[in-house]
Amino acid sequence: MNLKPERVDGHGVVFNLTGPRNADQAARMQGGLDPIRVLIVDEHRLVRAGIRWLLERLPDVEVIAEARDGPEALCLVDKDDPAIVIMDLAIRHVNGLEVIERLSKSHPNLKVIILSLYSDEESVGQALRAGASGYLVRGMSIEELEVAIRSVDRGESYISPQVSKPIIAEYLRRTIAPGSDQILTARQNQVLKLIAEGEATKQIALHLNVSVKTVETHRALLMERLNIHNVPGLVRYAIRKGLISID
Repeated sequence: MNLKPERVDGHGVVFNLTGPRNADQAARMQGGLDPIRVLIVDEHRLVRAGIRWLLERLPDVEVIAEARDGPEALCLVDKDDPAIVIMDLAIRHVNGLEVIERLSKSHPNLKVIILSLYSDEESVGQALRAGASGYLVRGMSIEELEVAIRSVDRGESYISPQVSKPIIAEYLRRTIAPGSDQILTARQNQVLKLIAEGEATKQIALHLNVSVKTVETHRALLMERLNIHNVPGLVRYAIRKGLISID
């Protein structure tokens, strides 16, 4: 994804996405279209209720459904056809990054806004590279939420002001630079998640229906790729990236 910094909004940083807007986005900009349809994805019911409460106070925004995990989110996107998904990365069964990747392929016009506790470079960069159009840090105001939704609906990308300018600059540098590092593959994320959940190598091999040697290779590549050389470090990384929940 190539992002061009367009402006610093009063709330966060807005980027102009390269590529055409879809017909609904273009028409809505001219007025007269139905409300922006939003799906909320978070494993905590109270969090979903809080997001819904905020969204119901925004004009031209309609919450059409809520999902508590990755598979339910994927199902509801197919069923209800939202325009925007607002989701946490730390969801169960199918992690947030994989959900974004799948939706980017199956529903290219759908926009995903991440709502996370974390504002570090890796969390933001991985989410955006996976295909997210926006990144909000929890605790945002209703005004910032509205700016993010409007920006994403216009075909732009929004990053919360809690994400520091150096992090944004570094993300852009890596995105534009040839040979920039990519997110982990879906299988690497699976292996990392199972390691972080305490699964032994043989258990992971059985779970994924691969050989023990394959799992050992994945683990070695993960440690090299992330520059993390022990299991506790991988666990901390997986928690920070939303691959597993600390609950």
